[in-house]
Amino acid sequence: MATQRFTALDVFRGMTICFMIIVNTPGNGNTTWSPLLHAHWHGFTPTDLVFPSFLFAVGNALSFVLPKWANLPTRAVVWKILKRTFIIFLLGYLMYWFPFVKQVNGNIIFAPFSETRVFGVLQRIGLCYGIAALLLYFFKPKLTVLITISILALYWIVLLLYGQGDPFSLEGNAGILLDKWLLGDAHLYHGEGVAFDPEGLLSTLPAVGNVVGGFVVGSFIQKHGKTYETLTKLLLAGAGLMAIAWILNHFIPVNKKLWTSSFVLLTVGLDCIIIAAIIYIIDFLHKTKWTYFFEVFGRNPLFIYLLSELGVILLYVFSVHPKQSVYKWLYDTIYVHAGDYLGSFLFAVSIMLVCWLAGYFMDKRKIYVRV
Repeated sequence: MATQRFTALDVFRGMTICFMIIVNTPGNGNTTWSPLLHAHWHGFTPTDLVFPSFLFAVGNALSFVLPKWANLPTRAVVWKILKRTFIIFLLGYLMYWFPFVKQVNGNIIFAPFSETRVFGVLQRIGLCYGIAALLLYFFKPKLTVLITISILALYWIVLLLYGQGDPFSLEGNAGILLDKWLLGDAHLYHGEGVAFDPEGLLSTLPAVGNVVGGFVVGSFIQKHGKTYETLTKLLLAGAGLMAIAWILNHFIPVNKKLWTSSFVLLTVGLDCIIIAAIIYIIDFLHKTKWTYFFEVFGRNPLFIYLLSELGVILLYVFSVHPKQSVYKWLYDTIYVHAGDYLGSFLFAVSIMLVCWLAGYFMDKRKIYVRV
């Protein structure tokens, strides 16, 4: 039973990493199919489900680990949690700093810390894992769920009270104000046209809800087993959370970049349905020929994600001539001939497959990177 459950978890996590690489590495961002783009602001696309699903998978995995901590000293458990949080956060920070140098007027200079983004995807994963793990360890699951609900409600209130103008706008939300005060513009993401980090500190707090949601679902499956009743309850829970999210959307819009409370409920609801579907296909229909492809990603998720990100950075750093990076040269030379949109998609799929081959090589040699 445990192996089967881990198979479903590996597949779910692997599907998340696979899709994450595809949406992060288009050949041309201007010619990308809309489902592979994040919602511009309010709203939801399939791509918006990727990151919260990874956090959900973190919670699933935590449901298997927490019982093992019961016989360990508290100090040892806290050290494990804090160490893992710090390592994941540090890896994310170093990834944004990489390759630690930049070219200015033809000269290679050291990239200063003062211009490096502090928060990001891995940083949020590390912080959400750390907060959720500590809550679950010290306060147990039921109280942690209540605390999580309180955080979602409090986040809504904070956005309303401390936002400027429209509290759910890009430049008026409380999160951007906190991050600018805490870090300054230079340490924030600028991809929105202004200094705003979609993985900022304030919006990391509701994201803990995705990890807790994954933990609750993982624990529920372990306790009740893989039965039709279990799957039915997962589907009902998913539908219920999505319905609540739809109602809340009228008051607090579904918004991935603000990670609103309605966004948390929507994505946890969808993940309940997806994980139920995966378990049904694998463990009830016994259709498993397709699963290994995603298991490769799921067994080394952190390493493969870092490989995809660092690899793309290097493709941008190196040039075939001064005005064209290797990344753009590959797309313009090979993939664009398939058409602007299809070529951009095929380029992303190629990056994903290269990463899969690295994961396949590691899996065959039983190499698994854990932190």
